[in-house]
Amino acid sequence: MAAFIAKQMVGNQLSAVKGAVGGDGGDDGDDKEKAEEEERERQEAIREAEERRKEKHRKMEEEREKMRQDIRDKYNIKKKEEIVEAAPQEEPNPLMRKKKTPEELAAEAEQEELDDFTTKLRKRLSDAFKNCPLRNLF
Repeated sequence: MAAFIAKQMVGNQLSAVKGAVGGDGGDDGDDKEKAEEEERERQEAIREAEERRKEKHRKMEEEREKMRQDIRDKYNIKKKEEIVEAAPQEEPNPLMRKKKTPEELAAEAEQEELDDFTTKLRKRLSDAFKNCPLRNLF
């Protein structure tokens, strides 16, 4: 890979020098085509290498899972799929909680206000009826 990059860098500089010295300009179209072809080949090689890497890792993971299953079978251990599902139900990070909308904040403030009002009203009414002579009638 390093040799390829070095060749590209030196090749581009040499072709620039050739053009400045007096080389014919007819090769520019061919150079562009060659460069495009080399780029396509390079992209294809990268894609193939990535596919091989992914396939290799997939096979390794299959082998690991087979080994894990053999151990589970040997020691009668159940697979921990249930625990994985229970994990997201843990208390979320308070810094990452969902932000409340202005409507939700207004509704909460209104509810607190009503709760304060009803609490104060209930307290005043109970204080007023403590001294009332009709209290025993009800």
